[in-house]
Amino acid sequence: MTRRSATATGVPTDEMAAYYAAFAAGGFGMIITEGTYTDTLFSQTDAHQPGLVNEEQLAGWKTVVDKVHEEGRDAAGNTALIILQLMHGGALVQHTDNTIAPSAVQPVGVRNTEAHGLKGPFPLPVAMTTDTLATAKAGFAATALRAVAAGFDGVEIHAANGYLLDQFITPHTNIREDDYGGNYRNRLRFLMEVYREIKAVVPADFIVGMRLSESKVNDLPYRWPEGAAAATAIFKVLKELEADYIHIAAEGGNWGRESLYSDGRSSNGIARKITGRPVIVNGGMHDMTLATELLNAPQADMVSIGKAAISNPDLPNKIANGEALVPFSKTLIKDSLTLAHVARQLAAKTVAAI
Repeated sequence: MTRRSATATGVPTDEMAAYYAAFAAGGFGMIITEGTYTDTLFSQTDAHQPGLVNEEQLAGWKTVVDKVHEEGRDAAGNTALIILQLMHGGALVQHTDNTIAPSAVQPVGVRNTEAHGLKGPFPLPVAMTTDTLATAKAGFAATALRAVAAGFDGVEIHAANGYLLDQFITPHTNIREDDYGGNYRNRLRFLMEVYREIKAVVPADFIVGMRLSESKVNDLPYRWPEGAAAATAIFKVLKELEADYIHIAAEGGNWGRESLYSDGRSSNGIARKITGRPVIVNGGMHDMTLATELLNAPQADMVSIGKAAISNPDLPNKIANGEALVPFSKTLIKDSLTLAHVARQLAAKTVAAI
């Protein structure tokens, strides 16, 4: 859940530490950060997005990680995990017109209207070359190594929601005629190379997961054209990676609308059956009836919660205690003077609740 709350130079703040620590104190077992940029050339998507490409940013993230581990520790000494999400915006960068992508194809839709971003249509990106492909992969691997140094428990490769790695997977944004375009294996090649390069440099017990989706931030109705057949083909290829986990995101927040196919199968169910790897399901999972149904089916091994967690950083504790959840209010978040104010409110509320 992108917060755009780092400094102008991408350094995580004390307010961010309080924000993430509130979820750990509130009972969440694993916290996945907002998308974090992986190089200084093309990957940064938003102004005030955090990065992990230098020592100052590493120090900022270490404060966040330490706070999460401290607040998330239980009586037995177990602690909440915190996973750094590695993100490259590709053609969907919001703060500059200097963009790259698998192919020189202008993205559909327009840029968002949030503060600090540019307005209007996305620019035409420059098609990636052998050099820019190598540089991008090196950025992912180097950032993963810095995540180890900062104390993170793992990283999640963001290959969802229309950003760079998803642009390789999507047929209309990848019209390459080399080894990175065409059939499913070729369109997944870059993601697989990124995954393997990270695995080659991080410790064996360091978690490396990946996030995929069908819908995109700039094209919410988009679905894989072949539906369940596409999911089957994609996960047959990705099975080779034996990823530590696969996170299937529902950009619009509705699992049934975004993950179910006409034959009754789901993308997360197909992923779990084919790969045999742990699968995280997303999209309205604060509905405990739905979440329980999917976990018991079993169609997933874990559930992830986004918007409902922002308004309920203590959501797991509330559910355990039978308490009602606070409805998500985008207006409340936007009307707050600063994210720091919101973070302090959430942290104080969580402390009071426990």
